[in-house]
Amino acid sequence: MLLLMDEMRERTNGLRALYRAFNEREIDAVLAAFAADVDWPNGWEGGRVVGHEAVRDYWTRQWAAIDPSVEPEEIVERPDGTIAVSVHQVIRDPDGRQLADSRVCHVYTFDGDLVTRMEIEGE
Repeated sequence: MLLLMDEMRERTNGLRALYRAFNEREIDAVLAAFAADVDWPNGWEGGRVVGHEAVRDYWTRQWAAIDPSVEPEEIVERPDGTIAVSVHQVIRDPDGRQLADSRVCHVYTFDGDLVTRMEIEGE
């Protein structure tokens, strides 16, 4: 089911807020927008994690080792109802040295207003 224009605007604003919260390391703010059993990619180590505590653990470990920053550039709804977010990501080591600079696509699945799954395309 495709979103109406106002719904898509709200979804876009919500996703931009999630990226800001992620970049500011506000885990609770991001997790509040996720379903309890969210299925999330472990783009750093490989595999997937499921649920709030698994995502929290993953991000806590990740942020201790690397400093990722992810900025959304384009957000579009796909015909299947998922939302694709083209992002620019820069990853630095704890000393601030740049390790990676790339663009990928994050694809979100929602149940109502909550994120239930995210996929990474273009890795």
